[in-house]
Amino acid sequence: MELNGAWINRLGTSEAILREKMTLFWANIFVCKDNNMVYMQNYNNTLREYALGDFRAFVNAISKEAAMTKYLNTKQKKQKPNENFARELMELFTLGEGHYTEEDIKESARAFTGYAHNLKGDFVLRKFRHDHGLKTFFGKIGNFSGEDIVDIILEKKQCALFISKKIYKYFANDSINDSHVNAMADVFYKDYNIAKLMHFVFSSDWFYHQDNLGTKIKSPIEFLVGMNQLVQVKFENPRQIINLQRQLGQILLDPPNVAGWKGGRNWIDSNTIALRLKLPSMLLNDAYISKAETGEEDTMMSVKKEMYKKRFGKRLKTSSDWSTFTKNFDSVATNDLHDYILAGNLSLDTKKYLDRLEKILKKAYSIQLISLPEYPMC
Repeated sequence: MELNGAWINRLGTSEAILREKMTLFWANIFVCKDNNMVYMQNYNNTLREYALGDFRAFVNAISKEAAMTKYLNTKQKKQKPNENFARELMELFTLGEGHYTEEDIKESARAFTGYAHNLKGDFVLRKFRHDHGLKTFFGKIGNFSGEDIVDIILEKKQCALFISKKIYKYFANDSINDSHVNAMADVFYKDYNIAKLMHFVFSSDWFYHQDNLGTKIKSPIEFLVGMNQLVQVKFENPRQIINLQRQLGQILLDPPNVAGWKGGRNWIDSNTIALRLKLPSMLLNDAYISKAETGEEDTMMSVKKEMYKKRFGKRLKTSSDWSTFTKNFDSVATNDLHDYILAGNLSLDTKKYLDRLEKILKKAYSIQLISLPEYPMC
């Protein structure tokens, strides 16, 4: 619980914003969980250390993490190598399904035998447990180690393409543009430098094209952290933030399976969208959203206050600090707040709704804005 809270806080307060964003991204690529929090803290910091570094070194570092060793069973003997890590290394971490054979899995699993760790979580290679025999992997024959397997995988451009697609979907658009992804893969394949790839993405005109604005649904963590960056909210009980993550469908350090969270439209269902719409007012304004000037109850905001206070309100004891909001938006006119808080184009219904709203107080108007269906989009 403490590690979860520390990670949430760091996502919203660190000056190294991109590194933290990439740490969250990689946590859903190199998916791992364990009940030993020392091992999980080490794993989390490894994600952070390599998040913008050398992908080759990154994969090798992850393969030696104690949490991963336990999660995917690389702590094994040469007589009976476990295939879990070898399979996921190719299917979920580097190449994608269909770009390897069952024989490749079996042979590469032999190369990772002997991987272990001490009680502190430091990597140890048990040489007497390692299979030193010849292995055939992707048509190559040799006494391969785990590092050799990673090298051979990265020789395939499919690896650069696979990671580029993941990054494109995470940062740009869930709908893949093949020409953009292929250009990313060309850059990444040269030296597998993650920072260079991200520089290319953020320097490309297509990244800022209208088609890529306001098209993605924020993950629950992005939603919570983003809202907290607008107005800082302190939870009296740290379990409350865990419960909110559970209700929204994403608990940090607790992925649903080795494939991680699917993302996209899977973040939204009838329960989670209703909670997202009501949560800003629950945290910042005692579950109340100001009505339109006409006094009409807008259909988007028709969820009953009483129901949510009964279901969630008792669990939420918070205090709000508006000083950051005031500082950031002091020079912004109230009528222009939506240009800063919302991403992408607004629907006609939303524009009509905003036109009818009272815009006397910035705080009240900001709560109305982050309670709109458009706010969870980025």
